[in-house]
Order: sequence, then structure tokens, then C-alpha cells
Amino acid sequence: MKVWHGLVLFALMLALSPIYAAETVSEKIEETSKEVKREAKKAVNRAEEALCTESEAECMKQKVKNRTEETWETLKDKATDLKNKLD
Repeated sequence: MKVWHGLVLFALMLALSPIYAAETVSEKIEETSKEVKREAKKAVNRAEEALCTESEAECMKQKVKNRTEETWETLKDKATDLKNKLD
């Protein structure tokens, strides 16, 4: 009887677990290239911010703009990655 309950519980767990499709090689390459581009752009932004010679307000404005753009790009890329994983 215990074995039967164990099998039923195991089957139920398998049935209710989410199933994810594997990413294709091209999707993985695309994801990696987007990540590399984001990191490179982030490094350039940090260098520009460090070398800012404008007023404090202008430097802060540029910094906020850079962070907003970086966050937006990350969100778009993550949404695409999630879509690819679910396809």
C-alpha cells in the first residue's frame, strides 16, 4: 500500500511540474552576444560618467539616463530570452 501511495505521489509530482523546452544553440548564442553587448555598453557608460566635466546636475542627469537605458535593454533581452525558453 505504501508503495502504491508513493507511485501515485510521484506521478502527481511529475504531472504538475512545469516542462521547459531546451533553448536552441542559436538562441543561446544570441543571448550571450546580447549580454556581452550590454556589459560593453555599461563599461563605456561608466567611463563616460567618470570623465564627466559638466556640472554636478548634468553629470547626474547623464548617469540617470545611462542607468535607465541599461535597465530597459536588460528587460527587453530578458523578455526575449524568456519567450525563447517557453517556445
